[in-house]
Amino acid sequence: MSRVAMLVASAFFMENLDGSIIATALPRMAVSLGGTAVDLHIGITAYLLSVAVFILPGGWASERFGARLVFTSAIAVFTFGSVLCGVAQSVETFVAARVLQGIGGAMMVPVGRLMVLRTTEKADLMRAIALLTWPALTAPLLGPPLGGLIAEHASWRWIFFINLPLGCIGLALSLWLVPRGVSTARKAFDWRGFLLAGVCLLCGTIGLDQLADTAARPRDVVVLLILATITGGLFAAHIHRSAQPLVNPANFRIATFRMVMTAGTFMRMLISAMPFLLPLLFQLGFGLDAFHAGLMVLALFAGNIAIKPLTSPLLRLFGFRAVLVGNGLLQAATMFGCAALTPATPIVVLLGLLVMSGASRSLQFTALSSLAFADVPQQAMGSANTLFSVATQIAFGLGVALGAVTLQAMGQALGSPGAPSLAVFQASFVAIGVLMAGVALTGLRLSAQAGSALTQRR
Repeated sequence: MSRVAMLVASAFFMENLDGSIIATALPRMAVSLGGTAVDLHIGITAYLLSVAVFILPGGWASERFGARLVFTSAIAVFTFGSVLCGVAQSVETFVAARVLQGIGGAMMVPVGRLMVLRTTEKADLMRAIALLTWPALTAPLLGPPLGGLIAEHASWRWIFFINLPLGCIGLALSLWLVPRGVSTARKAFDWRGFLLAGVCLLCGTIGLDQLADTAARPRDVVVLLILATITGGLFAAHIHRSAQPLVNPANFRIATFRMVMTAGTFMRMLISAMPFLLPLLFQLGFGLDAFHAGLMVLALFAGNIAIKPLTSPLLRLFGFRAVLVGNGLLQAATMFGCAALTPATPIVVLLGLLVMSGASRSLQFTALSSLAFADVPQQAMGSANTLFSVATQIAFGLGVALGAVTLQAMGQALGSPGAPSLAVFQASFVAIGVLMAGVALTGLRLSAQAGSALTQRR
């Protein structure tokens, strides 16, 4: 595996970890900054939103200024934003620093992946993508317990200060490992497309997040979702008319890319709801404390790691279509299995189910990430990478909202609108499992030879 791919994966891990690590430290941070945990939750939202919006210029910037300069600058901005978070003295300055941190993280994502895509042969692309997928799988699981541990035994500020030495090492390695070479491209930046897409992402993400908030006003949610729909439609029309659009719509003519961006994004949302629902199930349904609930969820992490050596061999043996359909149905089966869990379930059975769910989750994400670029020509990699990065970020963020909305809907349906009961959790897992099975079956529309350039299957 190339050293550049390992560097990019490390940067991805640092960026993904910061999206979730402060969740369990919010109460202590609130006392220090003079706010409430609810006030500080906007720090998580602000970070995720800035990452989602500022991924968009990443592909253009790497072509305009060169991937080495942009990637190195992104690490510097992220590290500086981390230090500002660590020294923040108020909620307002903390949130502003989180936005800056998110901008740096956003630019690392598409530029780093693009560097790997452009320097890796098709035959080695699956292994490289598997390495890049690992941070997105593991960081959200490790973040909450790690954040709680640091806040409990040191200071919450070290959650951010730890990024200073890591960022400095990343800067040095980036300057050493990433080859020089500035693109001669002088394409003008598509400001209209960026603003339309930015408003769509902001309104859509906030609207869906508010949809899961029982205190939100329905009128506000409707207005936000309508604005997201309108600006999204205008953006789609714009990129078809523009001579130099922010992203190239022609990529959607590629069947494999189109499948990953549509059904694949929905799969990611459904699977990403599980790390949100499971800790709540263990706390509210089983009566465990937050620490032990977090430990239980780490079984997903064990499954992620265990399946890694088998990911590429499985894809080469069975092909992308069979893996996406079969493993998607397996993921649905683990969701149905979670619906059958009770406090009396033997711990060995429970942990075994979670390990299987984590392994299936890892295999599905790696297959989707690899297939996305299997048939994309080299000259279109930049635009395809930007679209994929945005869709992936949105799917992870909206997975939480989807889980919360499902809990609310099942609570209303079962006449238990307050704190979710065990029956509400069980119904929610069944609903998400049914959706997962349905979307997995859409993979049957893929050709049996889909992604054969990567698997060398004929």
